[in-house]
Amino acid sequence: MKKAPTIFIILLILIAGLSPLLAQNTADILKKMIDAQGGEKLLSSIKDSTMSGTMEMIQMGLTGSLTMYQKEPNLMRMDAEVMGMTITQAFDGEKAWMINPQTGAAEELPPEAADDIRRQALGNDALLHPEKYGISYNYKGKEQINGKDYFVLEQAFSDGFKATLYIDPDTYLVYKTKARTTNQMGIEVEAETIMSEYKKIEGMPVPQKLTILQDGEEFMTMTITEVKFNTGLEDSFFKIPDQP
Repeated sequence: MKKAPTIFIILLILIAGLSPLLAQNTADILKKMIDAQGGEKLLSSIKDSTMSGTMEMIQMGLTGSLTMYQKEPNLMRMDAEVMGMTITQAFDGEKAWMINPQTGAAEELPPEAADDIRRQALGNDALLHPEKYGISYNYKGKEQINGKDYFVLEQAFSDGFKATLYIDPDTYLVYKTKARTTNQMGIEVEAETIMSEYKKIEGMPVPQKLTILQDGEEFMTMTITEVKFNTGLEDSFFKIPDQP
C-alpha cells in the first residue's frame, strides 16, 4: 500500500505551484506602479528634481523648512532650516556627508547614516532597472490598513537592507513604506512613512504630505509646497566641500 504524502511534501508542492504566480504578481505590480507614475518614458525624461516645503518635528516641538534635491541616478542633497540653523546632508555618488551646524564644517557621515542616505539617493532609474542597483522585489500578498487591502512588496538591497512597500490597489501609488532604521539618538526603531494628497506635477503624481512615524508614534510631518523637474542641477552641487 502506498504511503500518503507527508504534510511537508504537500507544503513543498503548494509552494512550488505558488512561486510562479507570486513572481508574476510582483512583475505586474511593478509595471503598474511605473505606469501610475507617468510611465517609463516620463520617468526616464526626469534628470533631476527639487522639492521644497515645510516640516514639523512633532516630538521636539520644532518647525522649519526643507528642500530636497535629487539627480539621476544616485545624487541627493537635503537642506533644512531649523531655529535659524541650516542643516545639510548629501550623497555625491561616492561619499555621504553633512555640514555640522555647530561648526559649519563639512564632515563624512558615519557608516549606518551613510548607508541610509545612499539608498535614499537612488532615483527613477532604480525603479525602472532595479537589477542594476542590486535591488529585488518580492510580492508578500495583501495587508489590511484601516479597512482597506494593500499590496505588499518587500524591497531587498544587495547589502541586506529590506523595506516594505504598501501599494494602493486603486492607484498603484505607494501609500506607505516601513523599515528598521536608527533614530537621531542612534537607537534602532521601526520607521514608517505615509504618503498622501498626491498631485500631478508635469504628469507625475507627487505626494504633497509625508507623515513619518517611529515605533508607531508620529515623529515628523512634511508638506510639499513646490516641485521642479529638470532645472539643470550640477554634480558639483552634491559634492562635499573642500576643507581648508
